[in-house]
Amino acid sequence: MDPSPSPADDPLRDMLTLMLTPGVGPLTSRALLDHFGTPGQVLDAPVAQLREVSGVGPKLADRIKHARADNDPDRELAECRRHGVAVIPRGEPGYPPPLDEIPDPPALLYIKGALEARDQIAIAIVGSRRCTPYGIRTAERLATSLGRTGFTIVSGLARGIDAAAHRGALKAGGRTIAVLGNGLSGIYPPEHEELAAEIVAGRGAIVSELPMTQGPLSGLFPQRNRVISGLSLGVIVVEAAPRSGSLSTAHHAMEQNREVFAVPGPVDSLASRGCHRLIRDGARLVETVDDVMEELGPLVREVRPAPDEPAVRHPAELGLTDQERSLLGCLDDAPSGVDVLIARTGLTASQVMATLSVLELKRMVKRLPGHQFVRA
Repeated sequence: MDPSPSPADDPLRDMLTLMLTPGVGPLTSRALLDHFGTPGQVLDAPVAQLREVSGVGPKLADRIKHARADNDPDRELAECRRHGVAVIPRGEPGYPPPLDEIPDPPALLYIKGALEARDQIAIAIVGSRRCTPYGIRTAERLATSLGRTGFTIVSGLARGIDAAAHRGALKAGGRTIAVLGNGLSGIYPPEHEELAAEIVAGRGAIVSELPMTQGPLSGLFPQRNRVISGLSLGVIVVEAAPRSGSLSTAHHAMEQNREVFAVPGPVDSLASRGCHRLIRDGARLVETVDDVMEELGPLVREVRPAPDEPAVRHPAELGLTDQERSLLGCLDDAPSGVDVLIARTGLTASQVMATLSVLELKRMVKRLPGHQFVRA
């Protein structure tokens, strides 16, 4: 992604100008764009028309009217260029499809590193900053196992469980995405600068919806948490006290129709009380990666992790052997016979039949009359 501005960037400059306006957040910007069409038309609209939009009062309308004079999108783009950050408006190529589906997606996403198609098969691991050794071990173990399976691990780069999740993914050679509650001109907390650099160096990305120089404020982290869950198929909470910020990520996941998982802890551990409450309220109890695989449903859209790899329709497919994935990739919604599958895969008849039996047991293929098979 090239963060350098060009003459074709005028719509981007308009969007930056709008989003740099105090009081314009994801819901307000979406309402404005739905009403006027483009960010340029929003910026050029009369105050009276701006006030017709839900959530826009007289003060905000006045700020939007003067945004071109008060805001400097070129300075923001220069800051992006200086830090190697790409800024992607919603609706443009490179914007993560799962994030586009949530009720309040970021109007802009700042990205340092690279997002890939395989990142649509992601799981978030979050938890307390004041965690126990048990929580650190569990978060890292789950992240390592899920990373080896093929999941991208999403978290918030915070102290404690978040950092353990990122490190577990990196240890597995997997991908990880860190969502920050501040602008990408700086890393918070500062002691995680080295971890952030390791993430960016080929194994994932750090992202934010906030302007480049925005510092960390407590009120921004709950807003950040909806992006963590929005990028993911589900959220695993490892340790959380009763009022932990991690619980807000779980609540966002519920609102976004994502799965919620929780790791149990000792019954007398305050650090696990929030997780026990989530389990009591219906979250899936997690002990191993298999618990996560079993709960996740089919993907909204099939994902091809790489051009030379079969498309994935269900996260459980990541746990298959190469032979199983190869055969499954040769099946589609039209029935196929064993002879056709032998020709497509190059496997022997006994290998095809044995692999089909395994995939049947895993409920990934269906057997039809006449020894015909389709994907489940």
